[in-house]
Amino acid sequence: MTDTAAHPARVDYRTDPTQYRHWKLSVEGPVARLSLDIAEDGGIRPGYKLKLNSYDLGVDIELNDALNRVRFEHPQVRSVIVTSAKDRIFCSGANIFMLGVSSHAWKVNFCKFTNETRNGIEDSSKHSGLKFIAAVNGACAGGGYELALACDEILLVDDRSSSVSLPEVPLLGVLPGTGGLTRVTDKRRVRHDLADIFCTSVEGVRGQRAVDWRLVDAIAKPAQFGAAVQERAAKLAEGSDRPADGKGVSLTRLEREDGADSLRYEHVTVEIDRARRTATFTVKAPQGAQPADIAAIEAAGAAWWPLAMARQLDDAILNMRTNELDIGTWLLKTEGDAEAVLASDKTMLANQDHWLVRETIGALRRTLARLDVSSRSLFALIESGSCFAGTLAEIAFAADRAYMLALPDDAERAPKITLDEFNFGFFPMVNDQSRLARRFYEEAAPMEAARAAIGKSLDADEALKLGLVTAAPDDIDWEDEIRIAIEERAAMSPDALTGLEANLRFASKENMNTRIFGRLTAWQNWIFNRPNAVGEKGALKVYGTGEKAGFDLNRV
Repeated sequence: MTDTAAHPARVDYRTDPTQYRHWKLSVEGPVARLSLDIAEDGGIRPGYKLKLNSYDLGVDIELNDALNRVRFEHPQVRSVIVTSAKDRIFCSGANIFMLGVSSHAWKVNFCKFTNETRNGIEDSSKHSGLKFIAAVNGACAGGGYELALACDEILLVDDRSSSVSLPEVPLLGVLPGTGGLTRVTDKRRVRHDLADIFCTSVEGVRGQRAVDWRLVDAIAKPAQFGAAVQERAAKLAEGSDRPADGKGVSLTRLEREDGADSLRYEHVTVEIDRARRTATFTVKAPQGAQPADIAAIEAAGAAWWPLAMARQLDDAILNMRTNELDIGTWLLKTEGDAEAVLASDKTMLANQDHWLVRETIGALRRTLARLDVSSRSLFALIESGSCFAGTLAEIAFAADRAYMLALPDDAERAPKITLDEFNFGFFPMVNDQSRLARRFYEEAAPMEAARAAIGKSLDADEALKLGLVTAAPDDIDWEDEIRIAIEERAAMSPDALTGLEANLRFASKENMNTRIFGRLTAWQNWIFNRPNAVGEKGALKVYGTGEKAGFDLNRV
């Protein structure tokens, strides 16, 4: 089954609470409640029922949107209760029948987006003072437990039947590899032998044993469960500095013009060249007068350039990642006034402690991180009219290669790179490194040289000398060198390039998130291709049929 045959319709990541079919968001003072009540017939694709509060991509698209609503539209919220609206079932995880009928690429992209959404929960806990408690009020399995694991605390109802489990290995022949396996060890610090038992049993762990094994933080009897959840949510909220009197910003629908070979937003465009299998992303600098203080920023709301641009770029990345699998190389460009970008950065820097600015920086951080983990070749092209400055310079530093046009005899047309404070830690990758620190392996001399260049408009020779770009062809060689680089890339194995890029982009510093994405790219990607999982008698294929899986017993 090809990807085109399996999933012909394009996925749209834009939604809002009036369109939700699976989640209900309610807010009461400093506490929000996200209740999962999945519509069985509400799958994003035909051919399966979302039974037992099992989810697919559509459910997570709503969750991602709901989290952004809490971040921006409800600044008074300090803690979020994640629970189920169904009786005796929290969430049974990713829908197995959906996985069984999905293409390999669909499964992997689904897993990646799902984990980015859970990473976003942890990102908001770490940076925004927004805390999460999983109120597990019924059976909690697989990806349902992974959702709980992303929260700061897990409270399990002690009703003698509700349990937490990661049953993917014994049931499906795959891994709880979208983050569950890693969070159990790296985050919950479950002892490895107990984790081995836990991840190879179907029935899971309940009650006091779940607390003793560190799988949950606390348990409560059914009669006390609701009160215990509210008490923990209130306690978590006490440690937050989100403003009780903050005025929320409405996240208006993203306006996007879809062409046969293009996506067009106000600040971002994507042009697809199908013959060369490339997509050119162009991010535009702000135009016209821009807010210079908090009152003006609040008045601009979702139209404020950093926030609007982040939302548009994020949507473009997701759209291209899911809907354009054959477009293997993304060419990253910018255009406009670099001074306008730097002025916007200066405003953000001066007001970084204000909740709206902090959340906007968070949106930029998560969007750039999504670019880092996209399995596409990224080439930055720094040409005349570019504005790779400050925040937008991060796009060039995210690239696998950066080519900068050298025009030594035409200073006015020569493109420049300008660094500011935002290039030194405000937008860390998922491994908690800045892109420059990753670039220079945190070596002191090149980092100090780069920092000394803050505020200077660096031409191609200067940028090349500082190690900020890969190559600086002049105008005679530019077109040929770029063409050859693109053609060479297009001739290489996409599988090999995905592995290469994932290794080189996260070279020296590991953390829980890099292990999650690395294991998803390598282990789960491999397992999803193996006959033990997806062959004619594979566990994922025969699940629910009553037929027993037939395993190739050779260890590989």
